Amino acid sequence: MSANVCIIIAIVVYLGAMLYVGFAFSKNNNNAEDFYLGGRKMGPFVTAMSAEASDMSSWLLMGLPGVAYLSGICSAAWTAIGLGIGTWLNWFFVSRRLRRYSSNIGAITVPDFFSKRYHDNKNIINAIAALVIIIFFVPYTASGFAACGKLFHTLFGVDYMAAMIVSALVIIGYTIMGGFGAVCTTDLIQSIVMSLALVTVVTYGINSAGGFAAVMDNARSLPGYLSLNNTFDAANNTSNSFSFISIVSTLAWGIGYFGMPHILVRFMAIEDEKKLTLSRRIASVWVVIAMTVGIFIGVVGLAMTKAGSLENLADSETVIVRITGLISRHGVLAALIAGVILAGILAATMSTSDSQLLTAASGVSQNILHDFFHVEMDEKKSLFTARLTIIGISIVSIFMARNPNSSVFGIVSFAWAGFGASFGAVMLCALFWRRSTLAGALSGMVAGGVMVFVWKYLVRPLGGALDIYELLPAFLVSLAVIIIVSLLTNKPSDKVLAEFDKAAGK
Repeated sequence: MSANVCIIIAIVVYLGAMLYVGFAFSKNNNNAEDFYLGGRKMGPFVTAMSAEASDMSSWLLMGLPGVAYLSGICSAAWTAIGLGIGTWLNWFFVSRRLRRYSSNIGAITVPDFFSKRYHDNKNIINAIAALVIIIFFVPYTASGFAACGKLFHTLFGVDYMAAMIVSALVIIGYTIMGGFGAVCTTDLIQSIVMSLALVTVVTYGINSAGGFAAVMDNARSLPGYLSLNNTFDAANNTSNSFSFISIVSTLAWGIGYFGMPHILVRFMAIEDEKKLTLSRRIASVWVVIAMTVGIFIGVVGLAMTKAGSLENLADSETVIVRITGLISRHGVLAALIAGVILAGILAATMSTSDSQLLTAASGVSQNILHDFFHVEMDEKKSLFTARLTIIGISIVSIFMARNPNSSVFGIVSFAWAGFGASFGAVMLCALFWRRSTLAGALSGMVAGGVMVFVWKYLVRPLGGALDIYELLPAFLVSLAVIIIVSLLTNKPSDKVLAEFDKAAGK
């Protein structure tokens, strides 16, 4: 039996299992809360691992190792540090308050929470938030589809578009069938597969490079490769300074967590807010270990290239795929293991794409059509609209992902900034600032989203001190606008303040 056949068998079994989970959960979706929140019945382990699996995406297994392989650990490490800190802060400060607050006011989506938190009777903030989700989730989902296409094209030489479309169809299939319950369960499975993939690849890679000492000797021999203050320039075999501004800019990835709707909704769905402490510990430990191993795979891959066991990579984001191809050459069992590893890459992609599709669907059917335009739909029509929205967004995402040379890391970076800037400051103020108002929240949301585009395309290209990741300045602008506008407008009503105090435990 050839290696490719074994790999395909392993992947097909995995994909079939994901579709089966979707089918099994399809029987549990009786209403919108079931479809979008799993009836608020998620356990602590599922909550933790589904949140982190949906967070990491293909960026963990392709983008992060690719950055480390190409330019050393500096940029990747500071990004990982920022994300690790942000993960813990989000679980520690936001999760419990959001679970309690959203349950008290009956909110089932993040836009719905904003609307009910500020008593927006016209549902304007609801609709704007839903539009933000659609705008930034389409390219985010496209990056996941692109990763799938790149995976199969690199390994088997199959047509990129065909591979990407087939992968997208599987993700769409179990998401529209099973809803949130299926998404969380598949995310749990996918996080386990991702972990196995990371451990297997790094172990094999170290052996192929000549051992751990050889890997580290190679890294130390390259100027700036292991430095946290310099990046490695492979073209000229030199190092470039990584300034303090660049470090702060990269650390800013962490503040994006406060605005990620596909992660925040996990907090809203857990069965008991007291179990969030256990979820936080599980999530924080897993994400730190996973990102550390992801970065080290890039280091190992470069050592393998020097040792001659791995060819020079034209696309550094395929380093895990290439290593997996080498593993598959060592017999049937190794080929099956390679298939599981590749399924792990698919898992990383699927676990984010399914969550994004579900969140975007809720934005259209629940927040725009039902809440803003007051389109009356029974539960059947609401679920049908949500599923139709998933298909529509997927078609647009497939179109955007048609370029096989698109960068997974670059697309994710922009979408992450969009959500962090649009929702991050609004969420923190909604949960922790009693005086924040609807006008302030709405103004801050729009200002943050607009500033992401302005900074990325007009300000950042100027370079120098302005070459900062767009999330940081956009988040600060959003926060400033919320504070200023809230103080200039009338304070919230007594009913809004009473709901806030109840959620705060006063």
